[in-house]
Amino acid sequence: MKAWIRRHILFALIVVAPTCVALLYYCLIASDIYVSESRFLVRNPQHQAASSGLMGLLQGTGISRGTDDAYAVRDYILSRDALRELDQRLDMHKVFSAPQVDWLDRFPGPSWWNRSFEKFFLYYGKHVEVEYDPTSSIMILTTRAFSADDSYKMNDLLLDMSERLVNTLNDRSRRDLISFAESEVKIASDKAKDASLALLSYRSGQAVFEPDKQAAIQLESVAKIQQELVSSEAELAQLKKISPDNPQISSLNGRIESLRASISSEAAKVTSAQGSFSARAPNYERLALDVEFSDKQLGVALAGLESARAEAAQKQLYLERLVQPNLPDKAMEPKRFRSTLTVLIISIILWAVASILIASVREHTD
Repeated sequence: MKAWIRRHILFALIVVAPTCVALLYYCLIASDIYVSESRFLVRNPQHQAASSGLMGLLQGTGISRGTDDAYAVRDYILSRDALRELDQRLDMHKVFSAPQVDWLDRFPGPSWWNRSFEKFFLYYGKHVEVEYDPTSSIMILTTRAFSADDSYKMNDLLLDMSERLVNTLNDRSRRDLISFAESEVKIASDKAKDASLALLSYRSGQAVFEPDKQAAIQLESVAKIQQELVSSEAELAQLKKISPDNPQISSLNGRIESLRASISSEAAKVTSAQGSFSARAPNYERLALDVEFSDKQLGVALAGLESARAEAAQKQLYLERLVQPNLPDKAMEPKRFRSTLTVLIISIILWAVASILIASVREHTD
């Protein structure tokens, strides 16, 4: 045996020794690793068929808000925040540093002096995996631990945390969407109130309600006085013709003058440069238009608020568990035979390469 080893020292060092070490480690030392798996879906209840145009095309190809949020959930599960909460609730340091775990797999591993959080985060990334299938939008969460119960608890808690994240995203999106619409309603309401108060103040200060209607009423009164004036003038002409000395002529003249003065006075209320309905109409119309415009703005803002509430309800995301975390009854890792065989194959390849190199060097030397 010793003679064989001396003749085949290279083979013994590169192939036999590593394979024996791997066989010893994987068969006698390596700790069992239990794997728990769950599947879930982050989805929006809106039917994609309701979408149209470019958004419909993008959703049909899987590029949608649900996809973005699925990746957000994935990143959260693999984040430091998730690890901190897991550590607080399940004491992951204790789980991964248990003395029954072999020293190579145990945290912090061979670098026993480095127990920093960043080192622990890198260790955590080797025991939690999230795969996303863009075709079906299904996410697969896999957790690995050194006991079946720990693996299951990790998986279940990460799902609970992910559901809470989705709810938080929903609340924030709904709150932002509705609060913006409510602020628009408040601005429009304040403008409508200010416009109404300005119009009311103008009506009170100018003693006018609706200049156009009031002017029309005033003009009707002027028309009636004019009719009366025409009638009086006709009567005066007839009286002068029949009885020039009739004493009623003077009274009719006085009445006619009075009617003419009334016509001038009443017409001035409508057409004079100052104080008439015509002079007050432009300011009134401007204030009335402000009221009408602000009321329309308020109506649009209220419709926008209702639309925002409906949109917020439609944009709700849900995390649906398609497959619950399993409680493994058998350790699935490490793959002892396959790992040992892998070491053997790699060792043989290295030995063959080394043998060829050594033979080539000897040949050149000779």
